[in-house]
Amino acid sequence: MKAVIQRVAHACVTVDGAQTGYIGSGLLVMLGVSKTDGCKQAQKIAKKVASLRIFDDEQGKLNKSVGEIGGGVLVISNFTLYADCRKGRRPDFSKAASFDTAFKRYNDFISALMATGVENIQTGRFGADMKVELLNDGPVTVVIDSEELA
Repeated sequence: MKAVIQRVAHACVTVDGAQTGYIGSGLLVMLGVSKTDGCKQAQKIAKKVASLRIFDDEQGKLNKSVGEIGGGVLVISNFTLYADCRKGRRPDFSKAASFDTAFKRYNDFISALMATGVENIQTGRFGADMKVELLNDGPVTVVIDSEELA
């Protein structure tokens, strides 16, 4: 499982012109699921997202988590994070999970994130053509791969 995490001043997602999620200060998480991911990977990534200290403390140091600032998390499914671009010009998505598997792991991630105590969790619509708007804060962008977590 891979997550691209961006610290945002605000972010929203719309599907077919209707807003499905909005957060103020917090994290935008683009979440990709591979064929080999299970519930364990979803839990590991969720715990890491919730505990990342990438918000400023009183001294301006990156020392607070999203929960500590009372921020929100906007979670967007993104199978393209598993694009293999090594050959040719068309990305190969064969490492990405099937729709049904990815949907289960996406929901596992959201449940695990809720269990960490993060209160404001918003989402897009899984598998839909989504329009995501954000105002980067920093910018601060972090990439997490569950295969690299201890």
